Amino acid sequence: MYAITGITGQVGGQVAEALLAAGEPVRAVVRSAARGAPWAERGCEVAVVADATDAGALGAALAGVRGAFLMNPPNYDPEPGFADTRRVVAAFAQAIAVGRPGRVIALSSVGAQVARFNLLNNAGLLEAGLAGAGVPVAMLRPAWFIENVQWDVMAARAGRIESYLAPLGRGIEMVSVRDIGRVAAGLLREEWRGCRVVELRGPEPVSPQVLASAFGRALDRPVAVTAVPRGDWEARFRAQGMQHPQARMAMLDGFNEGWIGFEGAPAGCVMGVVGVETVVADLLARG
Repeated sequence: MYAITGITGQVGGQVAEALLAAGEPVRAVVRSAARGAPWAERGCEVAVVADATDAGALGAALAGVRGAFLMNPPNYDPEPGFADTRRVVAAFAQAIAVGRPGRVIALSSVGAQVARFNLLNNAGLLEAGLAGAGVPVAMLRPAWFIENVQWDVMAARAGRIESYLAPLGRGIEMVSVRDIGRVAAGLLREEWRGCRVVELRGPEPVSPQVLASAFGRALDRPVAVTAVPRGDWEARFRAQGMQHPQARMAMLDGFNEGWIGFEGAPAGCVMGVVGVETVVADLLARG
């Protein structure tokens, strides 16, 4: 049995799909029974943990499993000091001590090792909090998600997308959530001791221009891309409802300036197989 958090989201869902496809039993860790119902219909056990900081409930959900996939609830607008992340990580550590899963895969991120202030410090906090958990732990550090382009689908259909990544011709490492799910599911079935780091990238670096071209080919018409001026970021993010945009802005600076990246050499990364063209075509097919 494998316990999967975040199963109703795109990453946790892909981990569960990969395990089920391999005939493995899955325990869906969800916030409510209603959210777990679709997984129960597919034969999964369901464990309800209404609050991610409830170490007791989470510990019970992790009890007796061969492996657990843990991920921070997404928070792109963290308060200064990442207080929410710290509370969740503390609960994770306590839950592992109580539930004693056979092994843990923690969803971290490219750039988790970077101490400089940015949004991905939350991944660094996760790694630091679970490194001494007392069970085998793998920190899975995927690249930028290709599926982030889902937010550009409507704009692409209109003929122009905007990018916070720049320069527009410079590629960064990206990976599909399908590859993340496949690799995480494989790690859950491996055996090792102690703590390890697994960095995961896609088939090739991807630039905003490559993304626009992929949309253009899929739509069979030109799609342009323009960079959002750095001076406009804060106003845009605040207009979208963010109250603390500095961490997100610093993360984007890190990718654009090159100080966020993988810790190891590219040759040492696990390489995914799903490329941009496939992801874009799938997103457009969904409407």
